[in-house]
Amino acid sequence: MSDTFLFFRTLASNPLMVGAIAPSGPVLADLITSGVDPSDGPVLELGPGTGVFTEALLARGVRQSDLTLVESGSDFASVLRMRFPEARVLRMDAARLGVCRLFGSAPLGSAISGLPLLNMSPRKVTAILTGVFSLLRKGGAFYQFTYGVRCPVSRRLLDRLGLKASLHGRVLRNFPPARVYKLVRRKPLTLRAVGR
Repeated sequence: MSDTFLFFRTLASNPLMVGAIAPSGPVLADLITSGVDPSDGPVLELGPGTGVFTEALLARGVRQSDLTLVESGSDFASVLRMRFPEARVLRMDAARLGVCRLFGSAPLGSAISGLPLLNMSPRKVTAILTGVFSLLRKGGAFYQFTYGVRCPVSRRLLDRLGLKASLHGRVLRNFPPARVYKLVRRKPLTLRAVGR
């Protein structure tokens, strides 16, 4: 079964799960993975679908054995297991990341997401982000793409979770055009000594 056929079959049966009208292209895959440093540790990918971003991670030098792919669709998960046999493929809802013990003592270096956050409730987005940031090392980043004109995580939710978002880049050569945001923990405020 071709990736395109699998994508459109899944889109037809569950459009909210897919959240896109076409598979992500290689330019978007290159941008969303551009901040990932293979030496930073294991990498988490949420909603990998057919593995376009996964291939880009491998091209950047991330080892398959350092990848954990969280995919809720059974057909996509089966394809990923065949295509990336050394990666850990988990068929589960990403909102359960915070309640599952997935990693040992090695925290994640970074995470990328192809999840359609704009199609999800704030409660579910909160659960996903809380779970991801509980697994990320200090200084680790979460990369999320969107077809929207602003960050798919509201300012209110970012503030509540102690996160900040910045535009990582735009991709006009993708159908539809996309933006990638980088989410990180906010640095705690430090008190300066007040001079007399």
